[in-house]
Amino acid sequence: MSTAELKVPVDGEGFLVDRDDWSEEIAEGLARGDGFELTQQVRDFINQARAMYEQDGVVPPLRIFAKKQGVTTKDLYEIFKKGPMKLICKWGGLPKPTGCV
Repeated sequence: MSTAELKVPVDGEGFLVDRDDWSEEIAEGLARGDGFELTQQVRDFINQARAMYEQDGVVPPLRIFAKKQGVTTKDLYEIFKKGPMKLICKWGGLPKPTGCV
């Protein structure tokens, strides 16, 4: 399922325009559009990032996120080759992290 097939508005980088449009199915479609199949571990990272965002009102910085997940930033870069927090936030329906270009 491509982003076009998802029938939800996304910006030029593929981030959801409206966070309320997010669902597990949307996450899978967004990831698939990036050539990535979601594993349970990645789903868990997405759900944890969403919970942290709900609690704190901001996207968690990579180092803090990694520490709370019990992994290293290197571990996250091995899973998400193109910037862990950017992809976690994109697929999780969260705003683009600050510092991402």
